[in-house]
Amino acid sequence: MLSPTIMTFLEHLAQLRKQIIAIAIVFVLCTVAGLVVAPYIFDAIKNAPPASSMDWNTFSPFDGVRIYMVIAMSVALVLTLPLALLLIWNFVKKGMYPHERSAALRYIPYSVFCLLVGLAFGYFVVLPMSFSFVTSVSEKLQLTETYGVAQYFGFMMNIVLPVAAAFELPIVVMFLTRIGLLTPERLRRSRRYAYLVLVVVSNLMTPPDIVSDFLLLIPLILLFEISVWLSKSVYRKRVAATEAMAS
Repeated sequence: MLSPTIMTFLEHLAQLRKQIIAIAIVFVLCTVAGLVVAPYIFDAIKNAPPASSMDWNTFSPFDGVRIYMVIAMSVALVLTLPLALLLIWNFVKKGMYPHERSAALRYIPYSVFCLLVGLAFGYFVVLPMSFSFVTSVSEKLQLTETYGVAQYFGFMMNIVLPVAAAFELPIVVMFLTRIGLLTPERLRRSRRYAYLVLVVVSNLMTPPDIVSDFLLLIPLILLFEISVWLSKSVYRKRVAATEAMAS
C-alpha cells in the first residue's frame, strides 16, 4: 500500500493559503450573484407556508439589510461549496491512503444528496409542524402575533439546519466504517445510548408535545438503523477486500 505524500510544514501552509484565497474569491463573486437573486428567493419564502399566513415586520432599521445579506450569502455558500470541497479534497488527499481517498470520493455525492433531502424534510415537514404548535400556544394564551422578519428567519434556521445535519448520519457512519474507525459491532453495542441521544435531540428540535417528538424521532431512528445496516455492508466489503489483498 502506498504511503501518503510527505510534505514539509511550510509547503502545507503555502498550499492551504492558496486554497483559502481561491475559495474566498469565488465566495465574493457568488455573493454578488446572490445579491441579484436574493429578492426572488425572499419572495418565494414569504409566499410559501407557513410564512404566507403572516405579516412580516421589522423591529430594527437593519433587519431588511440583515436578511438580504443572509439570503445572498446563503446562495453564495451553496454555489461555492462544490468548488470548496474540490479544493479541500486536492489539499487533504495527499495525506491520505488510497482506500481513504476512494472512500471520500465515493461518499461526497451521497452526502450532498442526503443534505438536500434533510433540508427539504426540515423545511416542508418539521418547520410547518413546529410553527403550527407555537402559533396554537399563542392563540390559547390570546396573544397578538406580530412576527419580525429576523425572528422568523432565525426560527427557520434553527429548525431546518439541525434536521439537515441529522440526515448526514448514514454517510458519516459509512465513511468511518470504510476507513476502519467504526464497526457494526460498536454500533450495535451503542444502540441503547444512541436511542437516548436521539430522543433528546428530537425533543430539542421540535415543540414540546409528544406528537411532534415522535414525528421527528421516528425518522431519526430509521436513519440510525439504516446507518447500522449500511455499516454492515461496508464492513463486509472492507474485510473481503483486505482478505483478497492478503491472499
